[in-house]
Amino acid sequence: MMIRILLFLLLMPSIALAAPIRIKDLVEFDGVRGNDLVGYGLVVGLNGTGDGMRNAPFTEEIMTNLLERLGVNVGGEQFQPKNVAAVFVTAALPPFARMGGRIDVTVSAIGDAKSLRGGTLVMTPLNGADGQVYAVAQGTIIAGGVSAEGAAARVVQGVPTAGVIPSGARVEQEVDFDFAGLKVMRLALRTPDFTTAARIETAINNNFGRSVAAMLDSGTVTLDLRAAKMASPAHTIGRVENIRVEPETRARVVVDQRSGTIVMGADVRISRVAVAQGSLTLRVEETPIVVQPNPFSDGESIVVPRTNAEITQAPGTGMAEVEGSTNLSEVVAGLNALGVAPHDMIDILKSINAAGALHAEFLVH
Repeated sequence: MMIRILLFLLLMPSIALAAPIRIKDLVEFDGVRGNDLVGYGLVVGLNGTGDGMRNAPFTEEIMTNLLERLGVNVGGEQFQPKNVAAVFVTAALPPFARMGGRIDVTVSAIGDAKSLRGGTLVMTPLNGADGQVYAVAQGTIIAGGVSAEGAAARVVQGVPTAGVIPSGARVEQEVDFDFAGLKVMRLALRTPDFTTAARIETAINNNFGRSVAAMLDSGTVTLDLRAAKMASPAHTIGRVENIRVEPETRARVVVDQRSGTIVMGADVRISRVAVAQGSLTLRVEETPIVVQPNPFSDGESIVVPRTNAEITQAPGTGMAEVEGSTNLSEVVAGLNALGVAPHDMIDILKSINAAGALHAEFLVH
C-alpha cells in the first residue's frame, strides 16, 4: 500500500509539469531583489524566562546602555532582572519597499533565555550589508513553542526561544534603484537549461512580434526594454512575466534516506535490467544439555552443546525483469510487484544506478 501511494504521488508532479508555466515563476529579474537586514536588541516583559546576567553579560550591557539613553543611571550590581533577553532580529527588505511600509521580523534569543513568549521587543535598528539603518523593529513577539519545568524535570515543545512579529518593522530608508532608467533587463533562470532559455526567448519575441529577447547562455536571457516600445520598463516586465512557457527539466531521481522519500521525474528511464530482492532471517538458538555422572562415581558433569540454526525468507520476494526504456509508472509498478518498502526501493535504485541502467541524475540527501 505504501508503494502504491508513493506511485500516485510521483505521477502527480509529472502531470503538472506538462502545463506551461509563467515566466515570473521560472526566472529572477536582475535588480528586482530583496535585501537582508539584521539587528541586535532587547526583549522585555518575560515571565522569569530571560537571560541570566552571569551567563549573558552582554544582556546587562545593552540594557544599561538603553536605560542610560533614556536618562536612567543603573549600576550592574543594582539591577539584575530575569525578565529581559538579548536577541538577534532579522528581516528581509522586499524590492521597491517605500518609507513607512511594514515588514515582518524574526526574533531569536542568543543568550540562555528559556522562552520569549509574552515578551516585547524594544525599538531595534535593522542594518543592511552596508551598515546603514533601513528599518526599525518593535512589538510583541509571537512564539510558537511551549516549555514547562519542575524541580527535577523540564518539558519543551517547539522552539520557545524564537518568534516572529508580523509587520513588526517600519521601513525608514529606501534602496536607491533607478528602475525607470533601465535599457536592458537580464532574466536569470532559477534552473539553468538551454532548452528552457531558448523557449523563453521564442515566447517573448512571438508575444511582442519583434526581436526583444536574446538568449546569452543556459541561465540568462536579456530583454531589450527599448525594443519593446512600451510606456515604461515596468509595463514591459508586467507583460513579460505573465507569458507562459513549458520548461524542460532534467531526468532526476531525488532520495531522502532519513524519511524514505523518493521523488522521480517523468523523464526517468531505466534500461533492461533484472532486479532480485529478498529478506533473509537467520536464527541461531543454543540449547546446551548437561550430562551428569552416575551416582557415587568420580565422573564430572559435561555440557553437551546443541545448536538449532535455520534460515527463513520473507514472502513476496523474488526477481523481476524491467524492460528497456521503461517509464516512471512501469518502474515503480515493477518494484511494487516485489513487495518492497520505500527504504528497500532506495537500495534497489542505488544498485540500478551503480549498474549503469538508471539514465537520470541520482541525488541522495
